[in-house]
Amino acid sequence: MKNRAWALGLMSGTSADGVSLALAEVGAPAGPVSKRLRVRASETVPYSKALRSRILAAPRADARKLCRLHFELGRLFARTALKFLRDHGVSAKRIAAVGSHGQTVVHIPDEKNPATLQIGEASFLAEALGVPVVSDFRPRDMAAGGQGAPLVPFLDRFLFGDGPPRALQNIGGIGNVALVGRGAPTLGFDTGPGNCLIDAAVRRMTRGRLEYDRDGRIARSGAVDFSKTNSLLRLPYFGKRPPKSLDRGAFAEDFLRRHFGRELARRPQDAVSTLTCFTALTIADQYRRFLAPRARLAEVVLSGGGALNPVLMGHLRTFLSPVPVRAISDFGVPALAKEPAAFALMALRAVQGRPNHVPEATGASGPRILGKITSA
Repeated sequence: MKNRAWALGLMSGTSADGVSLALAEVGAPAGPVSKRLRVRASETVPYSKALRSRILAAPRADARKLCRLHFELGRLFARTALKFLRDHGVSAKRIAAVGSHGQTVVHIPDEKNPATLQIGEASFLAEALGVPVVSDFRPRDMAAGGQGAPLVPFLDRFLFGDGPPRALQNIGGIGNVALVGRGAPTLGFDTGPGNCLIDAAVRRMTRGRLEYDRDGRIARSGAVDFSKTNSLLRLPYFGKRPPKSLDRGAFAEDFLRRHFGRELARRPQDAVSTLTCFTALTIADQYRRFLAPRARLAEVVLSGGGALNPVLMGHLRTFLSPVPVRAISDFGVPALAKEPAAFALMALRAVQGRPNHVPEATGASGPRILGKITSA
């Protein structure tokens, strides 16, 4: 079709469970969602347990180990992208740009000297595909005074910006939301934990045999401790006004030991059930505090791995009622493809020399072109 371009996006999220890829066909920001962006193919390729353990340990790694991991992930991303395109019968020559988010090691936007670090050397993708690769998106936003996150609201506004007010909620390792639509001020921020606490509890409960609560089976078998969830909602982050963003370490093993150590030892099913409910409550709480005063939501649209957990989805529908809750797949975008599709779009805009973020969401002083371009 005329005035359409293809781009490939890669995303390795805070859960560090694998790399997600999406091949996106991008059109003009007008008309139905399917005309603006169509996901032609998508896939999530899991990491080995050994690699995942090394990624999760990366914030504490020495410089030599971190350097090795940076290059190892770069090579892995390149091999994975080549195989993905080959499996789907797509020539790299058809692609205008590749966007690689990389793997976040540290994200500390609120310290005296804010910083962020994503690894996965992009040169290997450029070398393997012969296509311009855009990577390292967050630092430019932070240099402009922003939080460097969330960045996905750029896709949300591109797809839904001229529709009724919607909350676009992604539930990856960390949860983040964008408010977009006519008559609503564009807003985006991290709502709190996504899957990270649930996944960590499941790994501990099963001694690493399971990586996540498939279909919410464990959560369904336990009981929710509402006194604990209500107490945790008083943590300082939830009262902080946007723009705001989180490092994965804010809700990780230390959090579990401090708040759920006893439950995980005695009744781990109850801990998983409580954490699933708590995750949904944090989202509803943040909507009540920061979205409801700004707009009357027409609906909530969910994406990310959390959208595949029926127990979590059920809690959200209860807590957000009467606002309808839908999955992004209803609009033709697979739940795990939204984030890589966002970086495909951002990469395409970067190589076109056009701004590719939402300053209102990150707190940056104005529009910028994010990402470092590694030429073909």
